[in-house]
Amino acid sequence: MKLKRLLFLLTCCILCISHTFAQISPGELSKAHASLEGISNCTKCHDVGNKVTRQKCLECHKEIKANIIARKGYHGSAEVRNKDCAGCHSEHHGRDFQLIRFNKKTFDHSKTGFALKGEHAKQECNACHKPAFIKDPAIRKKAGTYLGLSQQCLSCHDDFHQGKMSSKCTDCHGFNSFKNARSFDHSKTRYPLLGKHKDVACKECHKPEIVNGKTREGFKNLAFANCNSCHKDPHENKFGQNCKQCHTEESFHIIKGIKTFDHDKTGFKLIGKHQTVECKACHKTGNMTDPIKHDRCSDCHADYHKKEFAVNGVSPDCNKCHTNNGFTPSTFTIEKHNMTKFKLEGAHMATACTACHKKQKDWTFRNIGSRCVDCHTNVHKGFIPDRFFPNEDCTACHNVKNWKEVTFDHNKTGFKLEGEHAKIACAECHYRKNANGVRVQQFKRLSRECSSCHKDSHAGQFAVNGKTDCTRCHGFDKWENSKFDHNTSRFKLDGAHATVKCEACHKQVTNEKGTYIEYKFDNITCARCHS
Repeated sequence: MKLKRLLFLLTCCILCISHTFAQISPGELSKAHASLEGISNCTKCHDVGNKVTRQKCLECHKEIKANIIARKGYHGSAEVRNKDCAGCHSEHHGRDFQLIRFNKKTFDHSKTGFALKGEHAKQECNACHKPAFIKDPAIRKKAGTYLGLSQQCLSCHDDFHQGKMSSKCTDCHGFNSFKNARSFDHSKTRYPLLGKHKDVACKECHKPEIVNGKTREGFKNLAFANCNSCHKDPHENKFGQNCKQCHTEESFHIIKGIKTFDHDKTGFKLIGKHQTVECKACHKTGNMTDPIKHDRCSDCHADYHKKEFAVNGVSPDCNKCHTNNGFTPSTFTIEKHNMTKFKLEGAHMATACTACHKKQKDWTFRNIGSRCVDCHTNVHKGFIPDRFFPNEDCTACHNVKNWKEVTFDHNKTGFKLEGEHAKIACAECHYRKNANGVRVQQFKRLSRECSSCHKDSHAGQFAVNGKTDCTRCHGFDKWENSKFDHNTSRFKLDGAHATVKCEACHKQVTNEKGTYIEYKFDNITCARCHS
């Protein structure tokens, strides 16, 4: 009995020791916390009788605690700052266990307070998260840390402007490219950009300079009191240095004189296109007060028509057909054109002048002809007998309203168009493909046999001397309607045969002639159809 009690107590002691050891040491700590191994260090992370507490973690990780209090960085974000540390960074899983684990590709960097945009989104993590960019020496010592980075551009990037511009790079630059500085508001400087200056590249004015052995663009102490600080004076100081009294920032080619000078006082009012002409185009001597002939258009403009409209050697003034708003469109109206020997009718009324009057580069108005073929190519020449359109007169078939509307009297050819033939387009019969597959026209020596246009669907069953006369059964109105009288054949339909459908006897066959309905039989005995 005593032996049994002794064995029971010994077993209980062993179980208690095993259970206590398991509670004290559930597993090895990771390498980062290896120095805290041992029973005497448990209370550095655990409260007595409790699990790991958030407060204990933050007593050691002061840099994270500071971020949480300041509500910045990933641990200071709304989604993370109130969580227990052990929820993401658990321990006692062995020396090689990774306390910090996350998917770099799917990690939402915006939770750190710094969203990755433009070129930043393309970089690898270690391109930015490296000791060289961490100012705090205590954080810099931590291997593989993602803490300690500043959100200031110059904490990672060299100051290209070397202190000459704002340290906040985003005032001028975006995240896609440092070369694009268009976001900079130049209106806040002493020289707002106006007119064409808005389109000029920065480097055109801010020339490169060397400072501290490095090349950068100069942005300060630029002279801009006068235009000639940047621009060369083409007038060589003849008009002084105040360029703005004649020019604007919109363009040097737009002179204020055109807008402000009252040209009406000269006796030549500037209207239409003349308002946009450069002064020097007329005032070629350079002296604006030199007299210029201006009574006729030809005083400035050459006679483009080379005296084609001249009467007794004198050309009419251009304003007879043109206006100051431009040489086109012409004011020569259709009514005026109809007073010439060629009256404009039908489609000719909508035809541009250039279609008839401009050959290659030159205009011509006289002796251009009045026949169709003077402008249009006779596509039927040599294909249609001359007797049908003498002197190549296209109006024998066509009209000026619609070229495709043909009025030719086909009865003159000896082949009267009836039924469906009267409805189809000419090209259906008169345009065919030759042996080379080229579509050509044919009006002469066209066969009148049905088979020349239509395929013999009966495979020659009704041919007489090699020719099939379709009109024996068919008319011109509808091909399906047959006028064939079966009683005129060798087999008269009477009795029950009169009510039998055609296809009951005349069936489709396929042989060396092709596939067709058999209508003619060598054998017409009863036994041929009846068993």
